[in-house]
Amino acid sequence: MKTKLLTSTEGKSFLADVYGDVKSDTVGIVVFAHGFKGFKDWGTFPAIAQTFADKGFVFVSFNFSHNGTTVTNPTEFDDLEAFGNNNFSKELNDLGVVIDYVFEEILAGKKLPLFLLGHSRGGGIAILKASEDERIDKVAVWGSVNQFGRFWKNDEMERMKRDGVIYITNARTNQLMPIYKQLYEDYQNNLTRLHIPDAVKNLKQPFLIVHGTADETVPFTAAEEMNTWNTNTTLIKIENGNHTFGAKHPWSENILPADTLIALENTAHFFIE
Repeated sequence: MKTKLLTSTEGKSFLADVYGDVKSDTVGIVVFAHGFKGFKDWGTFPAIAQTFADKGFVFVSFNFSHNGTTVTNPTEFDDLEAFGNNNFSKELNDLGVVIDYVFEEILAGKKLPLFLLGHSRGGGIAILKASEDERIDKVAVWGSVNQFGRFWKNDEMERMKRDGVIYITNARTNQLMPIYKQLYEDYQNNLTRLHIPDAVKNLKQPFLIVHGTADETVPFTAAEEMNTWNTNTTLIKIENGNHTFGAKHPWSENILPADTLIALENTAHFFIE
């Protein structure tokens, strides 16, 4: 694995890890987008990346530039100001930077398919990017949201608009993490670009949805709805699977959780079929 320092469209540095090298038998490139309060080294993500690489993929995972981690400390939320100033447009643009890097430096003129994989909020970002970038061949999402803003609580939104900020507690670190009003404003100002239902309906690429029926963060009905919005969609239902498919952070086991393996094997098959 090698790590690359990238620069966002706003000039903020962020890290991307590249697992595997382009070889004669490489089957494609996978770019992975983590979710809200996530990061590229969370829990099972590095093991998932290595497993894809072992299957013949080049796997690229990265930290969104404003996810709250830093270049010097990529596994902790050391930059809460950046976290508070994150928004969906910035994440879409970050993913675009990573895709450009893949084509310019990893592929460098070679012809291989490019696949997007996103978890949770990162799934929504992957869907939106696939709908606007024809260089992407297939897109898969795990435990994905199907509409930004759908689960925002009215009282929190009113408090954000009144005070300019709300705070959420990170259960793992006990940090109070700010979310500034600019997130809401960015969403309202870019409703067309950020509307996941329309993006799903207009997707031209094959689309895989993997979702647990016991997902405690994004209900399984979100996956079912997306499955009805586009006929070129495959839904993999993981019975009693939770939002992280059995994983937690930190992950110290030598094997991946059973539900994660189901998600991974189905996704790898989808990408190469």
